[in-house]
Amino acid sequence: MVETRARPRVGLFVTCLVDLFRPTVGFAAVKLLEDAGCVVEVPAAQTCCGQPAFNAGDRATATDLARRTIAAFEGFDHVVVPSGSCGGQIKRHYPELLAGDPLWEPRARDLAGRTHELVSFLTDVLGVAGVDARYEGTVTYHDSCSGLRELGIKAQPRRLLRGVDGVRIAELPSAEVCCGFGGTFCVKYPDVSNRMVEAKAAEVAATGADTLLAGDMGCLLNIAGKLSRQGSAVRVRHVAEVLAGMTGDAPPIGRSPGEGG
Repeated sequence: MVETRARPRVGLFVTCLVDLFRPTVGFAAVKLLEDAGCVVEVPAAQTCCGQPAFNAGDRATATDLARRTIAAFEGFDHVVVPSGSCGGQIKRHYPELLAGDPLWEPRARDLAGRTHELVSFLTDVLGVAGVDARYEGTVTYHDSCSGLRELGIKAQPRRLLRGVDGVRIAELPSAEVCCGFGGTFCVKYPDVSNRMVEAKAAEVAATGADTLLAGDMGCLLNIAGKLSRQGSAVRVRHVAEVLAGMTGDAPPIGRSPGEGG
């Protein structure tokens, strides 16, 4: 008798920015996960991961949101997030927030152990070596601070992008340097933030790439906004959209429907 392995049951943590600004990324994540053999559910009870409150020092609100998230995602084999920053908040900071709480700390640590950023989950956990997608163009990739430094995401997206038909990769010289968004940082220090994103936009242009990709919507919105104000022709997309072959489902970030790309 042939043994059949149960398909992993995955809870998708959508993130606020994907929900409010770029639902296509959520649909792309679902497609990638289902193509990799997962059963995907999106718990309706999920809200914000609490990172903005945590970064602002509002630990009471951050703790309340952490408890809500923990409760919403209990029972899944894995929790997958199309964002290094939200993923880092759940994996690294929930156990810190709830340390010493006999009820919630074990649950926070359990969730942290089951939570993964989308692309690293595909490559490191599921062993996905390639995707069935095509994208004609030269892309450059920006590494988000949280994904890179908290979760070790660097090689994984590039590995999958190399297998996308039509894609050529032009490395960004300072791919690991912050774009200046930094959550509430860009609100508290707008002048510094603007200088940082100006430098990032200049480096993107210098690569000659026609498309900028990243795995965090905060970075993407920030850089796309600067490029748009500069009149740049560079398209900006979440890496999941390219890997899922769903670039025709929505215009590039920062562009209106009909502008194409």
